[in-house]
Amino acid sequence: MTRFDIKSSFDIRKIFQTSSLRGDIMGGITAGVIALPLALAFGEASGAGPVAGLYGAIIVGFFAALFGGTGSQISGPTGPMVVVFAGVLASLSGDLGLIFLAVILAGVFQILMGVLKLGQYIRLVPYPVISGFMSGIGCIIIALQLPRLFGFTPDGSGTINALASLPDAISNMNTTALIVGIVSLFIVFFWPKNWGKYMPSALVALVVGTFVSVALPGSPILGNIPQGLPELTIPSFDFSVMTIVVEAAILLALLGAIDSLLTSLVADNMTRTRHNSDQELIGQGIGNTVAGLFGGIPGAGATMRTVVNIRSGGSTRISGMIHAVFLLMIAVSLAPLASQIPHAALAGILVKVGYDIVDINYLKKLHKSPRWDLALMLIVLLLTVFADLILAVGVGVVLAALGYVKQSADIQLTHVAGDRDLESGKPTCPVAHKTNGKASVVEFDGLLSFGAASDLTFAFRQKWESGQQAVILNFAKVPHIDLSAIKAIEAIANDAHLSGTKLIISGSSKALKTMLHGFDVHTNIPAEHWFDHHHDAVDFVVSLHRTQAA
Repeated sequence: MTRFDIKSSFDIRKIFQTSSLRGDIMGGITAGVIALPLALAFGEASGAGPVAGLYGAIIVGFFAALFGGTGSQISGPTGPMVVVFAGVLASLSGDLGLIFLAVILAGVFQILMGVLKLGQYIRLVPYPVISGFMSGIGCIIIALQLPRLFGFTPDGSGTINALASLPDAISNMNTTALIVGIVSLFIVFFWPKNWGKYMPSALVALVVGTFVSVALPGSPILGNIPQGLPELTIPSFDFSVMTIVVEAAILLALLGAIDSLLTSLVADNMTRTRHNSDQELIGQGIGNTVAGLFGGIPGAGATMRTVVNIRSGGSTRISGMIHAVFLLMIAVSLAPLASQIPHAALAGILVKVGYDIVDINYLKKLHKSPRWDLALMLIVLLLTVFADLILAVGVGVVLAALGYVKQSADIQLTHVAGDRDLESGKPTCPVAHKTNGKASVVEFDGLLSFGAASDLTFAFRQKWESGQQAVILNFAKVPHIDLSAIKAIEAIANDAHLSGTKLIISGSSKALKTMLHGFDVHTNIPAEHWFDHHHDAVDFVVSLHRTQAA
């Protein structure tokens, strides 16, 4: 086990590199401009208020950049994190002490993930699970904002409740809010991309929507927003709901880790660099821990803001820190102006955010996707939207693992009957050909585990029933075998002994041979039937056949 050395991962001399300072300043400011409307929108959508979103963007953005492992990454509130946080807020009845305790614990869990070097394992979540989960998050964001486009605030929370409130929202619509929402939607969806280099669509929608709201009064607005620096939030403890708090913290930590590391991969591809996954988790964890202490909503690496930062010249940690400082200046000086921002404008921005999170490219190619991957993606998506986020991720990972085991088992089993042509039935492998089908070779390839074990014994019975004289089991390409597979080999050896078929073992490693002997597999396989090299086993079987034929 390698020892974690924070000194080697975090070098103060690498932070303040001035070789690309100009690009870092431009990238940080540009990312900050884009982050401003999103932070306010995410804060409002979370239920903690727009200022909580702003504080989250400032704190997570600064500390994740300072301590993280991806130089050009911009961190802050993201759609998936906000959806989970909003669910936590609703389940804990708005108790801010407990809610931000969950955020603090999430940060601590992320730090532990980094220290324990779990970053490489978090990235192993299969793409269909990530796609289904993210698409489900996108659908949730859109569904939650639809009533607000009509100036309507649903009673209660949740996707189903938001969708159920749409008839009331339409029948009791606020005309001004609808106009603001339509203007906001039009801008974020149809703003020219080349104009976005100079003025991001979300910021334009925010400004224009606010002016429309001022010109046509009546649309619900954010109202009073606290001005100045955030205050310390004291977490509270209630053991009756600690299960909910811990579960929420684990989900926030895992989701933030996946979101951040995926964004790090995007940054690597654009900058031709390689991020440090474990250090990135530590940086994100520190950012979320501090955010929880000061009433900021949790965050993660934000793909869109990171891409904008890189394209604007940002390449080091300084860019992320400048992005946070820029937002802090806005929070201290311009908070009163933000009080006039209408809810409908933020709803329009968030609908676009939700749309961008949905994996549209994959959905367009569903008909070309393998059936199992398609089913897995849809299951995770539906569970995310209509059931529970933790359940969706858990079920998705378990089903993906079982699917992988089943596919690996099917591949192993094809080798059992792979010595004959499927159409003609004639022998295809050299051993079968030289012995006129009286002997065959089964070459196992890769890990031999419980997935194949259940059907392995049955698959070999056809060989015993066909009256074969000998079967060679070639383990040369098997790096590991588990107990289930060992018991299956034991049963195969016993069946071969009872049927009079000679079972030959070839190519097994010393460790594999020790395991097989340790479970008495050798009792039905004579010592002269064990060969270190496969060609020696083949020569033995061919010679045996010629002797019996003579």
